[in-house]
Amino acid sequence: MKKTFLYLLLIPLGLFSCNDDDDGSTPEPEPIVSNELSGDISTDITLDPSVEYKLTGSLLVVEGGKLRIPAGTVIKAEKGFNKYILVEQGGQIFVNGTADKPVKITSAEANPNPGDWGGLIINGRAKISGPTGVVSTSTTEINPAVIYGGEDNNDNSGVLEYLILEYTGAKSSADIEHNGLTLNAVGSGTKIENIYIPNGSDDAIEFFGGSVNVKNLMVVDSDDDMFDVTQGWTGTLDNAYGVWKSGYTSTESDPRGAELDGNLDGNTPSDVNQSDFVFKNITIVNESTFEMQDAVKVRRGAKATITNLLVKGGTSTDLIDLTDGKGNGNATSTIEYKNEGVTVKGQEVKNPDNATINSNDAITGANTSAFSWTGYTF
Repeated sequence: MKKTFLYLLLIPLGLFSCNDDDDGSTPEPEPIVSNELSGDISTDITLDPSVEYKLTGSLLVVEGGKLRIPAGTVIKAEKGFNKYILVEQGGQIFVNGTADKPVKITSAEANPNPGDWGGLIINGRAKISGPTGVVSTSTTEINPAVIYGGEDNNDNSGVLEYLILEYTGAKSSADIEHNGLTLNAVGSGTKIENIYIPNGSDDAIEFFGGSVNVKNLMVVDSDDDMFDVTQGWTGTLDNAYGVWKSGYTSTESDPRGAELDGNLDGNTPSDVNQSDFVFKNITIVNESTFEMQDAVKVRRGAKATITNLLVKGGTSTDLIDLTDGKGNGNATSTIEYKNEGVTVKGQEVKNPDNATINSNDAITGANTSAFSWTGYTF
C-alpha cells in the first residue's frame, strides 16, 4: 500500500507524539509516515489522491476543522462499528469527486459485505422538529456526546460531489446502527450532488431534520429503506433511483422504498417544524422476489410533496401508504405516481385522510443518464 509523508504543524489526526524530555521549547514537527485516518481534524487538511487511505477508527471533523478529499481518492475502512467519518457542527467536509474520478469510501475487507463499516455522518445547525418556543437539538445515534440541530437553516457543512459509499451500515445493536449517508440537521448551504450508495445495511440515506437539498442520488440493494426521512426535514430530493436487484434479500422486517416521518419515531406528534419536503423525479425498482413493505410510506405527521414517482416491478405489500399507529401522514400531502408492473398484495393506496394522491401514466421517474458515471447497467 502506498504511503506518503505528512508534515503536520498541529495535531489534526491525533498522530503527533511529544518528547518525554520536553525542555519547554517548541519541538519541531516530526515527519509522520501514515496512510491511516482516525481521530480529530481541527485544522484544514487535504488528502492526497495518489494515496490509498485506510480508515482505522472514527474520524471526527470537529468545529473549525475542514477535510478536503480530492477527485479519485480512495479510502478503505477497516471492519467495525467504530469505523466511520463524522462531521460535527462547525466542521466541514469537501468531497470534490468528478464523473471520471469519483471519490470512493469502501470496505477494506478482501470479501466485503454490507455492514462492514459505519458510513458518513454530517451534523449541522439547521432546524429539527421539537416543542414550540425552544431551539431544538438532538444527539447523534452512534455517538450521543455529539449534538445536532439549531436555528440556522442556511448552515454550510461543505460539499459532497461524485461520492461512492459502499458496504456501509455497521451496527452495535438493532437500535444503534449506521446508514450509508446520515444527514443530521444539515443546512441548505451544504451542496450534495451525484451520490452512489450500493450494498449497505440499514438505510442508504436518512435525513434527520435540516433543510439540505440532494440531487442525483442512486441506491442499490439497501438492506432497509432506500430513502428515509424523519425529525423535520424540509429540503428537496431531486432525481433519485433506488433498486433491489435480482437475488436481493433483507435482514430487516419492513424495508421500504421511502419511509417518511414527520417527527422522530412518532413519539412527539405535537412537535412544530415537522417534515415538509419535496421528492421529485424518483424511481423505485424491485427486481427481486423479496416483498417490499411499501414503495412509499408517509406517516407520523410528515407532509410530502412527491411528483414524477415511478414504481416498477416486483411485489409490494402496499404501494402508497399514509397510515400509521403513531399518526398518519399529513392530509395536505400530494403524491403523483405510476405503478409499472408492481404486484400489490394489499392496497395500492391507503389514504384515510384524503390527501391528494393521483396515478398518472405519463410519469417517467428519474433521469438515469445522470448516473452513467457509476457504471451501473440499467
